[in-house]
Amino acid sequence: MKTSLAMLTLALSCAFAGQALAMTKEEYKTQKDRIEGDYKVSRDKCTSLKANAKDICQAEAKGTEKVAKAELEEKYKPGPSHEKKIRDSKADAAYDVAKEKCDDLSGSAKDVCVTEAKSARTIAKAEAKVDKAKADASVAAASAQKREADYKVAKEKCDAMAAGPAKTLCESEAKIKHGIK
Repeated sequence: MKTSLAMLTLALSCAFAGQALAMTKEEYKTQKDRIEGDYKVSRDKCTSLKANAKDICQAEAKGTEKVAKAELEEKYKPGPSHEKKIRDSKADAAYDVAKEKCDDLSGSAKDVCVTEAKSARTIAKAEAKVDKAKADASVAAASAQKREADYKVAKEKCDAMAAGPAKTLCESEAKIKHGIK
């Protein structure tokens, strides 16, 4: 029982730890402006390049910006959905760069290259979706365990009462309060 409570406490503290570190609106805006400035600098470096090298450079700059913005959103509003967005952004950025690199190839080699890039993106996004579902389920399970533990404490208090309407009412209220059926 003590181990279960300790694990529950740890799970809940981890789930809410990111919220304590969330940034202010001003910090968020400052960081967003910095990311946009970095993107413009990176994009401008691409102007000296020619042909597909320029396209690759621009895809890398845009991908870096998208990932940085997704990471910023996760810092501003932590949670599994933003963690998924980070992984999706990374997968999309890698795909966009890989696709541009495939343009240097031709024929069947190019087709294989594009297919591999699409496959890598699909796998990365699927893994992100699975991890988000696991995180959501973990928080829900921890919450359910906490409710159950709270109910057991309340029920124990009711059990200390003498049998009768007061005890029955106490048990009913405990079930309602802690969402036990």
